[in-house]
Amino acid sequence: MKRSLLPLIRKIRLAVFDFDGVFTDNRVIVSDDGKESVVCCRSDGYGLRRLESAGVRPLILSTEPSRVVLQRARKLKVECLHGIADKFTELRRLARRARIDMREIAYVGNDINDAECLKAVGLPVVVHDAWPEVRPLAKWVLARDGGRGAVREFADEVWEARRSSHG
Repeated sequence: MKRSLLPLIRKIRLAVFDFDGVFTDNRVIVSDDGKESVVCCRSDGYGLRRLESAGVRPLILSTEPSRVVLQRARKLKVECLHGIADKFTELRRLARRARIDMREIAYVGNDINDAECLKAVGLPVVVHDAWPEVRPLAKWVLARDGGRGAVREFADEVWEARRSSHG
C-alpha cells in the first residue's frame, strides 16, 4: 500500500465489497443437481473483525442472487445485499441512508460491473487479478488475488493505518 493512501484510509467509514472475484477466486463448482459452491479464504473473517474494530463497517454488495453469497455473509456476520442489478444506485442509496459521504467509502471490486462504484468512492480498490478494464480506476491495487486473502490484506492494512493514526 502506498503511503499516499493513508489520508484516504483514515477517512473511510464504510467498506463495500463485491463478492465473486473478491471473496472468491471467481470460480464456481456446479454439481450435477445444479448446486453451486465457491472457495473463500478463511482468514478474511478475522480481517473483517479487525476492520470493524478500526471503526469501518463492512458490507457485501453483489449482483449475484445466490444463496452461497448470503450463507458466507451470515457466517462472517457481515451485512449483505445480493441480487442487486444496479450496484451504483444501491451504493448511493446506502450512503444517503447512512449519512456517509461517498468520499468516506472504500469499494473493493474486480470486474466491469464494479466500475461505476469504483469511480464514485473516495477509496477505489481492486484485487490483484482484477480485469484490465477496472485496474486503472483503482487508487489501490491489492497484492493478493480475489479469494486468496485479498479481503484480509485490505482489512489488515486499514486496521494498521487507522491504529497508527491514533498512536
